[in-house]
Amino acid sequence: MSETRTAAIGAMIVVLGPISMSLYTPALPALVAAFHTTPAMLKLTLSVYFFGFAFSQLACGPLSDAFGRRPTALGFFLIYLIGSVVAAFAPDITWLIIGRGLQGVGVAAGPAVSRAIVRDQFTGQPSARIMNLIATMLAIGPAIAPTIGGAILSTLGWQPIFLVMVIYGLVLVALLALFVPETNRAPDRAHAHPWRVVKNYRTLLSDPRFLRPSLIIGFTLGGIYTLAAILPFVLIDHIGLTPVQFGLAMICQTGSFMTGSLVTGRLLRRFKADALIPVGLAIVLVAAAGMAVAIRIFPGSAVAAMLPVAVWAFGIALLLPGGTTSALSGFPHIAGAASAAMGFLQIGGGLLGTTVASAFSEPAEAFTIVIPGMAVAGLAAFALLRPRPAPGRAVRISEPDLEISTDPAGLVGAAGDEIEAKVFRKTA
Repeated sequence: MSETRTAAIGAMIVVLGPISMSLYTPALPALVAAFHTTPAMLKLTLSVYFFGFAFSQLACGPLSDAFGRRPTALGFFLIYLIGSVVAAFAPDITWLIIGRGLQGVGVAAGPAVSRAIVRDQFTGQPSARIMNLIATMLAIGPAIAPTIGGAILSTLGWQPIFLVMVIYGLVLVALLALFVPETNRAPDRAHAHPWRVVKNYRTLLSDPRFLRPSLIIGFTLGGIYTLAAILPFVLIDHIGLTPVQFGLAMICQTGSFMTGSLVTGRLLRRFKADALIPVGLAIVLVAAAGMAVAIRIFPGSAVAAMLPVAVWAFGIALLLPGGTTSALSGFPHIAGAASAAMGFLQIGGGLLGTTVASAFSEPAEAFTIVIPGMAVAGLAAFALLRPRPAPGRAVRISEPDLEISTDPAGLVGAAGDEIEAKVFRKTA
């Protein structure tokens, strides 16, 4: 597939998870009253969603390596559809939690399969460009989802929100079945063997080339997922916004992310994607400092809450393409497992953040402590997990009138790395 087509299809697949998470967040306070329950129980619907999302990716990735991207994605999206129907017609909070758990399992195919489809076809700067295009289009869904969710809640109630998810799931199943070719040209059923799965994941998690960028994205993007559980209570209960106003406020977050993606697209024409990772991380750290103090100084201000969130989203947009490409580039034979492990760390970051945040009685307190702490953890991963240099290798060229320009120790790099060298004809 072309870069544009791959990016468009990848975005439609991967956006299912964020949309399913953010579409119903304006309804969280209303669902507390509808099910005669507590905010802690409603937060549990997010936690089980994250749990299913995170851990089912660990199965989805190897299955796509073993049996192909399309059949794996179709199977998981059918699970998502079942969960959406259960949630839409849930008679009590228990069934809503079950439905959300099934949804979390099903949406795992989104990030695991979409990134593997990109890696099957592209590497290096083309891969980074596609990842950035996916990020740009990905920003549209979460930007409008809370606004749509708030409007549906105000006019039709909470159940139609989940029916919208059913419709989108049906669209994705049709898209995969009719318009997406299989990109895994060499599926190997051995990749689904439990011992092979363990070995592949051990290889990934012991290699700083994979672990460093994956943890940076895991903590920073996980912070955004954690905000989805905190911000409705901060903005609606603490600051006093209506559900519709909350949806409009969330546009600041994703609008900033979209702007960052557009800026990143221009920067990728002049700079390597890896060079943008420390810049994006630095911006996230500035946002974390703002979160720690802004609403303490201005406790009733929506601007004080959302401005640092917008800055955080802008920083993530800069580091995502380089981080994703770096993590996957060295592992083409287990692209599905690498994509799944990366997704697990991202959603696992959200699960960790929401679990820690739920221990705070005041969501505003969690906002000022938990999210900044995740930015610091991302900085620690960047500083401590530097990739090990690979041993040099000699390079020979058989043509007598050609020679290669490199350092005396030879080219340095591991399998899958991009290696630059100059080859030129000898002159007399």
